Amino acid sequence: MIEVRPGGRRRIDRVLSPGYTSGIEDRTLGEVRELRDEAAQEETDLSYLRRVLHARIDIVRAEQRRRREGGSASVVEQLVNILSDNAVGPATGSGRHQTTEPSRAEAHRRHVEALVSDVDLSDVMSLSEAKLDQALAAYTEEEDSVSQRRHEVQDVVDRLNAEIARRYREGAASVDDRLAEERDRR
Repeated sequence: MIEVRPGGRRRIDRVLSPGYTSGIEDRTLGEVRELRDEAAQEETDLSYLRRVLHARIDIVRAEQRRRREGGSASVVEQLVNILSDNAVGPATGSGRHQTTEPSRAEAHRRHVEALVSDVDLSDVMSLSEAKLDQALAAYTEEEDSVSQRRHEVQDVVDRLNAEIARRYREGAASVDDRLAEERDRR
């Protein structure tokens, strides 16, 4: 479970702290953008972790289905199809285009591996039904937690984007000023 620690130093602790967006109307546009970018990075990392969990869930379910149906092809032989099924199916997320890469991919992979001790999905066919059930339950519970936190972070990003949009709409910010900032940075 992804816990948010009040006063914690992790990015998720900051982004989901109650005061993260308080007073944003009094902050500079640059500060609001920095907050939004930090929250967007956290959303990207949670989305990546969620995709890793979905892959594990799909592998376990495929093995369970193979056993139920008496299939002879190993999960390894079906891996491309298993992992591509969700990639081409209907979208179930927020539909947001993410422009950043995950910043903690290796840590997320270790986190997912630690969820189910003694379950090695590299040889999923050798696992007992009980171990498969245990793995599926752990991955599903964690995916629920990650999805909930991701939704909370998306709400923060939305609030920050709404403040930025308000400033442009009301003339407190200007596209010309933004373009000039970008030129000056180059």
